[in-house]
Amino acid sequence: MKAQVMVHPITCAILCLGVGKGATHDLTLFRATKTKLHPETELIADAGYQGIQRAHSCARTPKKATKKHPLTPAQKQDNRALSQVRLLVEHVIRCLKIFRCLSSVYRHRRRRFQLRLSLLAGLYNAMLACP
Repeated sequence: MKAQVMVHPITCAILCLGVGKGATHDLTLFRATKTKLHPETELIADAGYQGIQRAHSCARTPKKATKKHPLTPAQKQDNRALSQVRLLVEHVIRCLKIFRCLSSVYRHRRRRFQLRLSLLAGLYNAMLACP
């Protein structure tokens, strides 16, 4: 099972969840969830979402290097800046994995995975609200 998490960059609250089969590509899962975003909202995604700029004009993904076209120092610095922002999202995912439902193979009914993930997201948001 694959989960897609949208996180607010300042409050670190979970805004939206998407669930799909494990073999689904990240960008395909994003399109299948049909998440509506304001056109001026900046979307920062990882390298699995290459090509998301066609679906959302303000999306940013890290630049990829090839053998013939290595990254310039400016592109490397831009990738580092994106990584620092994405680090907050990785911390949220780490907190969700503490519940052990996401850290190992999911062996329960697949149709309940989204419900359980939503419950975990609600618990996480409640933990943020009441420190």
